[in-house]
Amino acid sequence: MTNREILDVALRQSAAEMNCEAGDFLREGHVVVHSAAREGARAYLKLPFACNLVSYGGNAVASALPEYEEAVRAYLGDNEAYRCLDMPGIQRLAETLGLRVSIMARYFLPDVEALRPLPCPFEERMLFPADFVELYKPEWHNALCEDRPHLDVLGVGAYDGGALVGFAGCSADCEDMWQIGVDVLPAYRRRGIASALTSRLAVEILARGKTPFYCAAWSNIRSARNAIRSGFRPAWVEVNFRPAAE
Repeated sequence: MTNREILDVALRQSAAEMNCEAGDFLREGHVVVHSAAREGARAYLKLPFACNLVSYGGNAVASALPEYEEAVRAYLGDNEAYRCLDMPGIQRLAETLGLRVSIMARYFLPDVEALRPLPCPFEERMLFPADFVELYKPEWHNALCEDRPHLDVLGVGAYDGGALVGFAGCSADCEDMWQIGVDVLPAYRRRGIASALTSRLAVEILARGKTPFYCAAWSNIRSARNAIRSGFRPAWVEVNFRPAAE
């Protein structure tokens, strides 16, 4: 796959989740649409959104319930996209809508010109769903999701003398895109294990005809650095608002 093909997959996926067109993320002006449940959205998303903002860098796309449309349009106005998805603006928007800020995340896509399996200082092994059964433990909570084990499809482990010390796993969150998460035991960090496992898993995902993606909280510098070292590049950002009771 080329970088353009990878981006197109992500744009189509975002469009399915935001109830808009893929091209809306590339427009010059901001776009506001009504949120609705559409087939093909990531399995864990709760649709329709009360309000969700996405930017691929050029503009902001808002998907919101009809009762919030006017306020969201007024908020976006002609502001630069990055300001629309950053503090203190989003806090003001949350207060205006009577919602709370739920998630602020950065998403990364692989750069095929930079992606390659990086060397690992420990033995690597490919892991499959049958190998995951005993691994739903706190130390591997980023690599696997106990709430949705049926989505965990592939992994790479790093082993020191037979003991698992690092683990990257991916979940089939939607038809065309698999999300990577990685964990390394504290005593083994800062040795290049995370980037070795992440890059290897990304290559394996692409070989299976799927698009790998990586998510990091805005404040998680360590995770963002791992994504970049592993051959990923920032692709889009997302801010979600929910009712205070949820």
